[in-house]
Amino acid sequence: MNTTNDTMAPAKWVIDPLHSEIMFKVKHLVISTVTGSFSKFEGAAITTGDNFENAEINFVIDVDSVYTGQEQRDVHLKNGDFFEAEAFPKITFQSTSFLKKGTENYVLKGNLTLKGVTKEIILNAEFGGMQKDFYGNTKAGFEVNGIINRKEFGLSYNAITETGGLALGENVKLSANIQLAKEA
Repeated sequence: MNTTNDTMAPAKWVIDPLHSEIMFKVKHLVISTVTGSFSKFEGAAITTGDNFENAEINFVIDVDSVYTGQEQRDVHLKNGDFFEAEAFPKITFQSTSFLKKGTENYVLKGNLTLKGVTKEIILNAEFGGMQKDFYGNTKAGFEVNGIINRKEFGLSYNAITETGGLALGENVKLSANIQLAKEA
């Protein structure tokens, strides 16, 4: 009798960039929110079969792909005041743990490297489910959310308003909708 279970073999899942997005939000003048995104990124998860708990997760974002809908702001974000894209062209993440907390929720911990600074961050991930696409490929979906303090990563630029307030908030909300495709 064969006791080997194929669903327990290691599996690699890659981000499907056509069905995924990585976004951020930051307060502007404390009264409104500016939303941005990155259009170029890649990543993968290594799991035990189709079980995502304890998966090893990594991703890389191309800083030059930042987009806020306003070209002048995008250019400013790429310069030395913010991302310094020429010197630090990539944002990377490597998980240290991915633990299930309830039926569909996970806590994702890992090291984020941004502008040459590496710090541990904690993100919440909600499992959206698993499905086969029209071509028979297995796909899995996650919505990932968290908050980082941009100053901790060297993105400390700010301006003072006429009333003495800060133009930009320090906390940045991260949000990603990720669809993973299981490699054959």
